Amino acid sequence: MVTFLPNLPGRLADVPSFDRAIGGAESNVACTLARTGHTARWISRVGADGFGDHLLAAIADCGVDTTHVQRDPLRPTGIYFRTAGDRAGDTHEVAYYRAGSAASAMTAADMDPRAIRSGRVLHLSGITAALSADCLGLMRELTARRPGRPLLSFDVNYRPGLWREPGQAQELLELARGADLVFVGDDEARDAWGLHGAREIGDALPEPALLVVKQGKDGATVFQRPTANGRLREDAAGTATGERGDPAPGTATGERRGDPVGTATFVPSLNVDLVAATGAGDAFAAGFLSATLRGLPVRTRIRHGHLWAAAALTVPGDLATPPGRAHADRLADLDDAAWGRLHLGPGWTEADASGRRADEEVRTR
Repeated sequence: MVTFLPNLPGRLADVPSFDRAIGGAESNVACTLARTGHTARWISRVGADGFGDHLLAAIADCGVDTTHVQRDPLRPTGIYFRTAGDRAGDTHEVAYYRAGSAASAMTAADMDPRAIRSGRVLHLSGITAALSADCLGLMRELTARRPGRPLLSFDVNYRPGLWREPGQAQELLELARGADLVFVGDDEARDAWGLHGAREIGDALPEPALLVVKQGKDGATVFQRPTANGRLREDAAGTATGERGDPAPGTATGERRGDPVGTATFVPSLNVDLVAATGAGDAFAAGFLSATLRGLPVRTRIRHGHLWAAAALTVPGDLATPPGRAHADRLADLDDAAWGRLHLGPGWTEADASGRRADEEVRTR
């Protein structure tokens, strides 16, 4: 969608003007991955209008392949407006205008299966499933477990306003069960499925090889699932997850082995000077996926997720410039004490370009 960001704080009724930007869960992830040197393709449907032109140009400018995006001459490109500040605030407002949008007309029949299956990872969002019956059918098709598909990543992205009928959110749980890698917030799981805490979420979703439970300001827990022979399942990089340098049991990451739900790894979040929370979940997913594609240990993947989320948390828009790969690697390699002291504010992703060392960015609150 095209996003309109207010130039002043306050109610939507009182904001005099807005700045145009781009937004959307899947496109945010694709843009962030491309900006960090990965090859990314975005497949969607936009209107044959000026907003569609803007989206395609802006996303392609990030380095994303948009050649498989369809243009719809009959339906408009979706747009939305939001107030400034934290999405969790009581006064936060979001006004979506995407009913009958071009994206809502996506179907399994008009998607190119070769384009969809050509990458190492296929990333999907639960928001798409809520747009229409056709979109839900498309998501069911894509999450069906079939031989030869790429690693399927699914971000639940539960939005209460999109799932208004009783029990409707169970659709998201069924879609998640078809994925190999799932991202879900503990608040989402509570509101959508009545699950409380990482442990209950892990018990309810035993199918994904990797389950990432985001726990807000506390951190994130990743469950890795063993196969029948006790070995951890293979990830997209062709490396057995957990077999390349994961810390030993009982370390500060909070790992538990010999568990019915697999290996659990917890990594605390970073301290940041919050500007706006919008887009942080997409950035976390992109950081985790980037580290997954590189075959990094799960503990390091979580840290990359936190770092890229910190980039989004310290800017006003949906899409932030991620840290450079070498910069992120240095910070992800800090010891636990230094990681706990790390405090990041606006502009921190530019620090590497100015020649500052990672340890110069570590300070106590």
